[in-house]
Amino acid sequence: MGSRRKGRIIAFQALYGWDATNNPIDSVLAFDWVDGKRDAEAYDDTIGFARLITAGTIENIDAVDDAIKARLKHWDFSRLSRVDLAILRMSVYCLLYQTDIPRSVTIDEAIDIAKEFGGDGSYKFVNGVLDGVGKAEIV
Repeated sequence: MGSRRKGRIIAFQALYGWDATNNPIDSVLAFDWVDGKRDAEAYDDTIGFARLITAGTIENIDAVDDAIKARLKHWDFSRLSRVDLAILRMSVYCLLYQTDIPRSVTIDEAIDIAKEFGGDGSYKFVNGVLDGVGKAEIV
């Protein structure tokens, strides 16, 4: 697994925890709970990428959530599972603000994370929402 994939998983987990606990951003960005300091350079790259996504998502949470809400069809935002919401938030942040990352990469990574951590149909739901956000951003 590459360092960017690990970084996305760590960012997803951090956003999930932030949503569940509402801890201050500094506490979330400390990543005290992450194990992997054996390879310092790879660890720094991975945590740096996770920190970028996590901080950016939290700092732009209103715009990110608005983009998600605009793409929900027949679904209430408050009913989203925390897992799906964390995946969507980090991915929508990347689609809106990390334009150096190809949209297809962001969406594919989100689908893979949803398959690993989400419910049975999570990856389809995540794909649909992100596809809508991605297409809206192209226009």
